[in-house]
Amino acid sequence: MRFMAIVRATAESESGAMPREDLLAAMGRFNEELVAAGVMLGGEGLQPSAKGVRVRFDGAGREVIAGPFEPRELIAGYWILQTDSLQACVEWIKRSPNPFAGESEIEIRQIFEAEDFGAEFSDELRAQEERLRARIAGKP
Repeated sequence: MRFMAIVRATAESESGAMPREDLLAAMGRFNEELVAAGVMLGGEGLQPSAKGVRVRFDGAGREVIAGPFEPRELIAGYWILQTDSLQACVEWIKRSPNPFAGESEIEIRQIFEAEDFGAEFSDELRAQEERLRARIAGKP
């Protein structure tokens, strides 16, 4: 099972203040543990929303909205983790250093797998998905 662990943004992360060296070191050690255990598939921190935009869709229309946005709506970073269960993912995230000096929150959401879509995900669509995953992984 794959999960996205979403680090919720705070006023601190949205300010653009860089993490302290001790936090970066602690996160580095935690990421090393995840990789060594074969759990971490990816993860990154994100720049503040002031450096981003949103694209709003309305039928065929598109509207680009410049940041910044309210921190309560945002993510500051994420991990993609592969574990046997939601509970196993929760146990890993509970071991994470606190991403910020004060209160913070990490949300965990399961990622859809091909089999989750049922019959609507035809053999043709499955083959397309497999080709795309192979190309992303750098396989011919």
